[in-house]
Amino acid sequence: MAIAEITAAQAAEVLETDTGSVYLDVRTVAEFEQGHAAGAYNVPVLFMEPGRPAEPNATFAAIVERHFEKTTKLIVGCQSGVRSMNACHVLQGLGFADLTNVAGGFGGARDGSAIGWRDAGLPVTTTAEPGRSYQELEA
Repeated sequence: MAIAEITAAQAAEVLETDTGSVYLDVRTVAEFEQGHAAGAYNVPVLFMEPGRPAEPNATFAAIVERHFEKTTKLIVGCQSGVRSMNACHVLQGLGFADLTNVAGGFGGARDGSAIGWRDAGLPVTTTAEPGRSYQELEA
């Protein structure tokens, strides 16, 4: 089944009108700490370090399953929309039923086809709300 995609502006509207929806940011902790959608949860799908190949987060699926019901409306975003689409496929394979990828993610699509959350002027913060940082979710 295909994963739905929406723009960052549409994602913000869904999050505002559907109080049960969740923004899941799958970027690295460092990326998340530099700025993220207000209210987002952070569970990296990959770990990335300069000069090293990206490494899958072996606990990604378990952490998401532990904190969210499989019926939760998950709006999934990353930096450009690529990692988040991959994360959506992983979650779909686990039985999550309501997944939407944010086209353009936080920083915009690499090919310029979608504006990211930040450049759309949507609410951004560098502070995670309690219980939403990767460190807290992983514990």
